[in-house]
Amino acid sequence: MSPGRALILLGLVLVVVGVLVSLFPALGRLPGDIRIERPGFTFVLPITTCLLVSAVLSLVLHVLSRR
Repeated sequence: MSPGRALILLGLVLVVVGVLVSLFPALGRLPGDIRIERPGFTFVLPITTCLLVSAVLSLVLHVLSRR
């Protein structure tokens, strides 16, 4: 794959991720996501969100690789 095509694909992936985050603002606040808030400090560890995104991306890449 040429660098130009890779950059275009990366841009499209970023646009899709941006649209999904806009449409589903609960991502990052799912049950299982760890959020610790203290005065002047916030720590977020989105474990469930990462698992969900990983599963969706694996499914999409599996479907695309079967072509």
